[in-house]
Amino acid sequence: MQAVILVGGEGTRLRPLTSTVPKPVVPLVDRPFITYMLEWLHANGVEDVIMSCGFLATAVRNVLGDGSALGLRLRFVEEPEPRGTAGALKFAESMLQERFLMLNGDVLTDIDLRAQMDQHERTGARGTLALVPVEDPTAYGLVRLQEDRAVKEFVEKPASDEIDTNMISAGAYVLERDVVELIPPNRNVSIEREIWPQLVGGGLYGYPSHSYWLDIGTPDRYLQATFDIMEGHVHTEVGEHLGSSYRLIDEEADVQGRVVPPAVIERGCQIAADATVGSLAVLAQDSSVGPGTTIERSVVLNGAEIGRNCTLRDCIVSAGCRVGSHTHITGGAVLGEGVTVGANNVITRGIRIFPSVTLPDGAIKF
Repeated sequence: MQAVILVGGEGTRLRPLTSTVPKPVVPLVDRPFITYMLEWLHANGVEDVIMSCGFLATAVRNVLGDGSALGLRLRFVEEPEPRGTAGALKFAESMLQERFLMLNGDVLTDIDLRAQMDQHERTGARGTLALVPVEDPTAYGLVRLQEDRAVKEFVEKPASDEIDTNMISAGAYVLERDVVELIPPNRNVSIEREIWPQLVGGGLYGYPSHSYWLDIGTPDRYLQATFDIMEGHVHTEVGEHLGSSYRLIDEEADVQGRVVPPAVIERGCQIAADATVGSLAVLAQDSSVGPGTTIERSVVLNGAEIGRNCTLRDCIVSAGCRVGSHTHITGGAVLGEGVTVGANNVITRGIRIFPSVTLPDGAIKF
């Protein structure tokens, strides 16, 4: 089976994490984000993957290589300019098989793709959309089905009295190649707004699933995905490695303080005496934590240095950051790559500090 993954966006909502790193390879727990999707596809029988790239495509290719390490054939196409969800698919047309999967590259999920493909085969569909329930479908739009699961209609941004289902498109589609013939070439085309309506009543079906699904588009959702992976709410290889202890500490980490599971401590990390890391904390490779510091519900990326007597809670600290002593980073704050924060700062309320900024001692106290 073949899959096309759309990863052409700039990830603007996830900045400053994506200011210096393309969204598909932003680290999530212990591996690039897109690796979760590739592992999921491989587990569902996919062998050939086409990555439809745009922003920083070369960096994505350099990180992922040819896919052989994941048991896949991985190829890349790069749009000359943004062409929308359908336009990106059209650009890859010459590489497509007669039947393939199309996927939104922003999603963490464990939907049973084999079952979705089986339904597609049974119904003789031209397209089958995976559907998942959400608490607030108004942010996504509804997909209404007939009794045989054929798509009846789409309702964008429904009013409260229009909500009769909570099923939305999960961004995972099984398609026949003839669907691509509906897409006009060489322009920006939305598959959701321009192609699906043409297929209603003509072979478009929905596959309802109650599997885990999360659109990782913001720092809050990035943290939620991290926690869900560590707690095993979504099936991943990382969860298997964490096992029943919910703790993964590399043997080359120097841990003098306390680690509270779930926690991931990577190679070369240093945790000083009287420091506490966890629960729900990730320390990426070569990061360090000073004495008396507490880190929980947070991600600290490669080579970051956290000083003594700090508190990090519900935050993201990017690679190469330096955090001075007695500084508190909480409330969804995000530090971009290479940020330096002096001592005695309070950074909270979702503040985003962009890469390479330096804040002196006591510069911010909310």
